[in-house]
Amino acid sequence: MNQRRILLALFLIYFVFAILLNSVGTVILQVIHNYGVDKGSASVLEGFKDLPIAIVSFLVASTLPRFGYKKAMLLALAIVAAATLAMPLIPAFATAKLLFLCVGVAFALAKVSVYSTIGLVARDRKQHAGITNLLEGFFMVGVLSAYWIFGFFIDSDHPQSTSWLNVYWLLSGLCAATFLLVLSTSFDESGAAAPHSRGPAADFVEMLRLFARPLVCVFVLTAFLYVLVEQAVGTWLPTFNNEILKLPAAMSVQVTSIYAGCLAIGRLSAGVIMRRLNWYPVLSVCMLGMGATVLLALPLTHGIALDPHVTWATAPVAAFLFPLIGLFMAPIYPGINSVMLSSLPRHQHAPMTGLLVIFSALGGTTGSLITGYVFGHVNGHFAFYLTLVPIVLMLGSLYAFKRQVDRTTSEVPVVA
Repeated sequence: MNQRRILLALFLIYFVFAILLNSVGTVILQVIHNYGVDKGSASVLEGFKDLPIAIVSFLVASTLPRFGYKKAMLLALAIVAAATLAMPLIPAFATAKLLFLCVGVAFALAKVSVYSTIGLVARDRKQHAGITNLLEGFFMVGVLSAYWIFGFFIDSDHPQSTSWLNVYWLLSGLCAATFLLVLSTSFDESGAAAPHSRGPAADFVEMLRLFARPLVCVFVLTAFLYVLVEQAVGTWLPTFNNEILKLPAAMSVQVTSIYAGCLAIGRLSAGVIMRRLNWYPVLSVCMLGMGATVLLALPLTHGIALDPHVTWATAPVAAFLFPLIGLFMAPIYPGINSVMLSSLPRHQHAPMTGLLVIFSALGGTTGSLITGYVFGHVNGHFAFYLTLVPIVLMLGSLYAFKRQVDRTTSEVPVVA
């Protein structure tokens, strides 16, 4: 296989979905302004995105090796290309719900396929970890780009303007270009086949059996808690910037790019760090750093007065300090994913990724809904202080994950 061309295709797919998936916070802010939707109702957009991811992953992950990873990627890109076209053509809150439903279905197909393809092209554990971190780092580059792309189309002087919907013409074109690249790239998927011929029902049962293993249970719990925190912060940070830090709408979105940039920098550098240091102490320190950032930054967000002439130079310190939590969060998700997948043979990567996607989606929905509810019914400060609870729980689940990994070191690795 042409590894570089395949990796380029995988990275572009992740770049596209990074923009679409993580635009939910920006879209929540805009539908509140454009369609008069309250915060609690707007928060359901996260559910429209994440629940289809969980359901579709559960139903199809075990059969994707049989269907074909390349076909699944092409189907995913076709779905989101059509959905993004609908946004400017039929502007409504219902269309936004439909968009994220389509994005959720498509991402379930894309993520299982992309993660499983890494196992086909990686030569060993170290390369697998390196590619995974680069992929997730490139994902965060997409997230970073999304804040600036959407921010460019938002008219802060006219909050009810629908000019921001023009961004979807650009995104639809990006989907189409990525579709053509994947279509013209050759994939050798023979390594994804199970050693013994089985039917779809047997493949599904095998995925459920994976979940019965203690190693897998503590892994998905850790992933669930991590995504809960990441989505709680990422989804509601634009609104937090706008309502608590008193920043204009466009600037609220653009300042959130600091958070995405920290995640990108952290993940792109994590591969180098984790090749030299043991993964467990690195991730433990990262979780402690997350908690410390929350405790240091949030006290600085109280009592901020509205300044109609606020600029990047005069913005509150908290606007720049709190997003630094992304530096500590960055290595956790790709780190635990690589450790888990490297403990399994290649033919189990699709079902294992399916379980990962399911619990990641559930974690994202849970984090967004809880944060949105608390934000609307209590205040934004308390909503973000609540992230300390899953951070503490993550420390415990990570320790349990390490113990299970140590007990299963004799299992067959993902690659020779």
